[in-house]
Formats: sequence, structure tokens, C-alpha cells
Amino acid sequence: MFDILRIRLRQGYQAIPDVKKAQIITQFRGLPEVSVEQVNADFTADTVCPVNAISKAPFSLDMGKCVFCGDCVRACKNNEIKFTNYHKTAVDSPEKLVVTKNKGKQFLEKEAIKSRADIKKIFGRSLKLRQVSAGGCNGCELELAACGNVNFDMGRFGIDFAASPRHADGIVITGPITQNMAPALLDTYDAIPDPKIIILAGSCAISGGVFADSNALNREFLNNHKVDLYVPGCPIHPLTFINGVLSLIGV
Repeated sequence: MFDILRIRLRQGYQAIPDVKKAQIITQFRGLPEVSVEQVNADFTADTVCPVNAISKAPFSLDMGKCVFCGDCVRACKNNEIKFTNYHKTAVDSPEKLVVTKNKGKQFLEKEAIKSRADIKKIFGRSLKLRQVSAGGCNGCELELAACGNVNFDMGRFGIDFAASPRHADGIVITGPITQNMAPALLDTYDAIPDPKIIILAGSCAISGGVFADSNALNREFLNNHKVDLYVPGCPIHPLTFINGVLSLIGV
């Protein structure tokens, strides 16, 4: 008992007191920053992007595709693109994932997620989620598991992962959705009682990521169901996920 108390005293209080005000180290690659509206003819940084996340006309970067590798930054000659450590990048529509010079941090702070009264009324005090790894590498899955550890403690907000879809209020999808996982994903979604929400976590889930052009994918599920929250990242950060869900349910 005394050993436990000594360890507890030495470790101190590890949980983040306020996840909404938490800061991430400067090395973290979060929200991309685009410094120009148009690029010069000699701009070639888009050619090194492994997921075609950069568009020249108009000049933009799609966080839904981006794997945050940083190759584009290293290829830029005039600092057209750089990554900030701003992590509150979850949004409620794919259009808001496209970063331009005029759609950066200030835009996300105001427009990222519009809290819906119906979601807040139903899930504002308790939200149970069923996570499905639809062909993921296990990176985003590990970060989602970390959301419940002592540091982030997502459960203090009434948000937890459920073992059965029949006990869940929504589904969290990771991975690009392979053909083999498509039927299981649909079965899981159908087993969740109405009303329910859909969350895409990670670049693979949002756009297919580096596997977007693979013929081994079957993403028809996303064509037939409305997504409520998009959480970009490769992998996602627990604070990005938690803050996104809190904003979605109006907490």
C-alpha cells in the first residue's frame, strides 16, 4: 500500500486538466498553413505528395487526403506550405478540410463544427461509440485507445467505446474500407440503434489515404450514409478526436 502511495505521489496528477486548452509540442504536424493564393510556374511540391492532396488551381491542401509526411514542405522553395501544431482540425463536412490562404486557423476556430441541437440533446451527456478498423494499419486505432488512458481520460465527458454495436450510439471508422471489411462495416452500422452518428477517423477513412486508388477497396458505404464528423490525421491525435467529438455533441 505504501509503495503504491509513493508511486502516486511521485507521478502526480497526469490527466490533462482542460483538453480544450491543451497545447501540443511545436514539432507536431497539425493544421497546414498555405501562405499564397497562387503558386509560380516553377512550383513542383505537389508532385512529391504521395496522396495528391495539393491542388494548384486554386492553390490548396486537402487535409482529408494529407498523410502529414512533410515532403511538400521540404520541396517548397518559397515556404508556400508549412505545418503548424494547431490540432483542432476535426470538421463536420469534407469541404472544410480543404485549406487555402483564406481558410486556415481562424476559419476552423469559427466554422469547423456547427453543433446540432438534436445531437446535443440526445448524446450531450453520454455517447457510446463502436470502432471498426476497416483495413487500417492500427495507427489510428492505437490513438483512439489512448483517448481513454489517464492522460486524456475521454470517459470523464461520458464518451466511451462500446464492445457491442447494440450498445453504441455511433460508429467510428478507421482504415480505407477494404472489400473484405465492407460487409462487416455495414452489419455493424445496422446493428446500432437509431439515431446514430458516423465518425471518420484518419486520412485512410476520409479519402482512402495512400490506398485511395487500390482496387481492393469498397467505399460504397460512404456514398450511402451521411458522415457527421471528419477527424484528419495519419494517425489522428487523441486531442483532435476528443475536441472534435466534444464540439459535435455541444459540450
